[in-house]
Amino acid sequence: MNLKDLIAVSGISGVFRIAGNRNNGLIIEDLDTGKRKFAPARKHQFTPLESIAIYTDDDSTELAKVFSNMLEQFEDNPPVNPNGKPDELREYFADVLPDFDRDQVSSGDIKKVIKWFNFLKERNLLSLEDDAPETTEAVKEEEKA
Repeated sequence: MNLKDLIAVSGISGVFRIAGNRNNGLIIEDLDTGKRKFAPARKHQFTPLESIAIYTDDDSTELAKVFSNMLEQFEDNPPVNPNGKPDELREYFADVLPDFDRDQVSSGDIKKVIKWFNFLKERNLLSLEDDAPETTEAVKEEEKA
């Protein structure tokens, strides 16, 4: 799962791809249409999805790991409606990430994670495969060639 070029932009719902960088903002690309637009830094805050973590009782867990857990449980435990009751949201999130910090993670945070997950899942941008570097065995095969 690669969340590297994906960002959330304050004031604009959804998730976007970074298309370009300017000194006074970012050029963001809509994942559905591919349409690009400029988002000024004076008006918006940008949060790369790969830098987001969820507080846990011990430390924190990367958003990619939370999304992986949600994907693994998708058949048996599909995401609840993000506009559902806070108790339902917390109960679902406890299944996905049992040790999440109930004091620091608000219902709004859980809603946002579920909305992002649904948004990316609908566009087939989530997968269980790691985007890890090639294994040493694969590198050795290339060296032989």
